[in-house]
Amino acid sequence: MAQWDRLRQLPAAYTQQLHELYDRDALPMDVRHYLSAWIEKQRAARDHDFAMVLFQVLLENLDIQHSRFVQEESLLLQHNIRRYKQNFQKYLDEPCALANTILWFLGKEKEILQSADLAEQVQFLCVEPEAMETSSQRDLERKIAGLKNEVQCMEHTMLCLEEQQDEFDFKYQTHKMEDEALKKEQMKVLQLLVNRLNECRKSTLSDLSKCLDRTDDLIDTLVKKELVEWQRRQQKACIGAPDNVCLDQLEKWFTCVAVCLFQVREFLGKLEELVGKVSYDNDPVKAQKPVLQRRADTLLKNLLKSSFVVETQPSMPQGKGPLVLRTNVQFSVKTRLLVKFPELNHSMKVNVSMDRYRRFNVLGTKIKALNMAESQSGGMVADFRHLVNVNNQIMVCVCVCISLSVTEELHIIYFDTVFELKGLSVELQASSLPVVIISNSSQQQSAWASVLWFNLLSLDTKDVLFFANSPAAPWLQFGEMLSWQFLSATKRGLNEAQLEMIAHRLFGKQQNFDTHKVPWSKFSKENTPDTFWVWFDGILVMVKTYLEDLWREGLIMGFVSKGKEKSLLKKKQRGTFLLRFSESVIGGITFSWVDTTITVQPFTKVDLCQIPFHEIIRNFQILEAENIPENPLLYLYPNTPKDEAFGRYYSERSGSDSPYIKYIKTKLVFVSKE
Repeated sequence: MAQWDRLRQLPAAYTQQLHELYDRDALPMDVRHYLSAWIEKQRAARDHDFAMVLFQVLLENLDIQHSRFVQEESLLLQHNIRRYKQNFQKYLDEPCALANTILWFLGKEKEILQSADLAEQVQFLCVEPEAMETSSQRDLERKIAGLKNEVQCMEHTMLCLEEQQDEFDFKYQTHKMEDEALKKEQMKVLQLLVNRLNECRKSTLSDLSKCLDRTDDLIDTLVKKELVEWQRRQQKACIGAPDNVCLDQLEKWFTCVAVCLFQVREFLGKLEELVGKVSYDNDPVKAQKPVLQRRADTLLKNLLKSSFVVETQPSMPQGKGPLVLRTNVQFSVKTRLLVKFPELNHSMKVNVSMDRYRRFNVLGTKIKALNMAESQSGGMVADFRHLVNVNNQIMVCVCVCISLSVTEELHIIYFDTVFELKGLSVELQASSLPVVIISNSSQQQSAWASVLWFNLLSLDTKDVLFFANSPAAPWLQFGEMLSWQFLSATKRGLNEAQLEMIAHRLFGKQQNFDTHKVPWSKFSKENTPDTFWVWFDGILVMVKTYLEDLWREGLIMGFVSKGKEKSLLKKKQRGTFLLRFSESVIGGITFSWVDTTITVQPFTKVDLCQIPFHEIIRNFQILEAENIPENPLLYLYPNTPKDEAFGRYYSERSGSDSPYIKYIKTKLVFVSKE
């Protein structure tokens, strides 16, 4: 069933998600609906000329749809389609942007469908959500089950072939001992047996070839689709996305296909053995077996080479996130072999090294055995927990000189091992995602910005020169990444209104931001040292350190401009206040309330490390007329009584017994002029 048709049949909760997705103007729902079949056949085009062809076809399809509505005399739909076509004209110079926007919407639709699949299976199968399968995975499961069944059938076929050959061999040996009078009659019987044996061998070889065809298709799906998607999910998870990166399902699939291929190799070995006992002119095994053998070995080697992966990317115990390493500080990393053969437990040694032509070496326990004891799921892993990067004073010169800052230099860590089983030996190599190596903790914030940018935008996980010509980030992706930072740190991401304020800060006031892009320089270089990332990360650190509970409960509006703040409070009752992050002070939070023009100096870690923010709100006072102190904060926007919103966080003592009152009287009294 087409993706759009499946979406239209979802329960109301998921159709609401679909409506929210298409509230954006970048791709109107009408266009998605009427051109659904054509849209789902497209893929994001990196090639400008190809993207332009797709763009022209889209306009032609809109013309066709418009003509249809003219014939149906549907004035409203005619008007809408004509307006959509005019809006799409802005992509004339950047057709790739439109292609990628369409792909983004298709990806979000798949996420909605996956959520619906998960919910349905939880309801009817009562299994954990992590064990759920998408429809494509269920299809893959069926194909793998089909392969296992085919291999089991091949075992029976091989037994029948061997029995047939034994029958022929027995009668042939008997024939040699018979007298001449009977030999002529027996030759006819032997010829029939040879013909039958020949047909059986041909049929067996054909079945083996079909089995390898099926295996080839499965490996293609596993390596080029499932593994690639897992690697992309891992990239996103490294920068905060709530993506599932469990490898147990992939391990199950890889192992099953590898076992089947080893069985096929055994069948081919059995054929070689049978031919050694009985052969004849034009024997099909002699002609076809070497080709099948080479093909089986090639498929198995390709599967094995893709099965060695980095399960947990390099990270320091106290780092801001993975992939930022500091010289002379220990880090850990875990590799895993997705083809699980218990007989190889502890026998495969993994060696660690850094990429060539770089100025760093890895020291520590650099060789470990793949084993099943260091994995909770019993997988074949090598868990390196005590590695250290050191600066290699001898630096090999590279011909191409590119000016990059230390935090833009990317390095790759390699892991090598050898798979040896049943006469097959294959060298395997896995590589980490690019890491940034720093020498001082002051570089960590900037290094994490580089990690975010690379893993948000790069699909080439070995592109160490990515920052030599870094692409801009589409706003939709960029905003999602910012939300992940809060989601991973505090379990609450950013909503549309908060993201809109951030977009205003980056692009100025616009009707729509869906087609805008954020350059790398705007994210991490402009207005040094107070770049956009420094401002955003300062807020994130403050929230995580001092305000996590308040943020998670939704009590902090946070990202709201001064203009928006005035608009929101304008018609609210006296004493209504809201909490917002400072736009000028790094890592600052402040509040404003109705009926005042006072600007409260933002509270930073200097204040928050001494007094919890909820206590500041609770006991905050200003001096009104005649120097009478009064707490002007009564209702948290839109209309929640202050004590109802923050009461659960108050300390037990209150009033004059509060340990914070004295501090507030002397440090945090704000005076307004009446």
